[in-house]
Amino acid sequence: QVQLVESGGGLVQTGGSLRLSCAASGSTLRIKIMSWYRQPPGKERELVASITNDGSTMYADSVKGRFTISRDNAKNTVLLQMDSLKPEDTSVYYCNAIDERPWWGQGTQVTVSS
Repeated sequence: QVQLVESGGGLVQTGGSLRLSCAASGSTLRIKIMSWYRQPPGKERELVASITNDGSTMYADSVKGRFTISRDNAKNTVLLQMDSLKPEDTSVYYCNAIDERPWWGQGTQVTVSS
């Protein structure tokens, strides 16, 4: 099994920055991809950014140029640097890891005030 613990959420004003961290533990050797998803109020969960073992990244169009995903394989940690935050970024952010199946963290709230 894989356990994921997110941290770093909070309240920030429009234009501000936050950095989310996700620490993976357990059976982490087979993790292929780590990602951040978010689920705004009343909406479905959506992919924000992903990073593979070799460092390849992808981003949702809505966050390109503002968010940066990075990964420390030695520490089994994935970070999401969020800059130029907008009110529409307000959401619960979830860490996701995939080995043979998807694993999810408990989520961390990000609130951007206008």
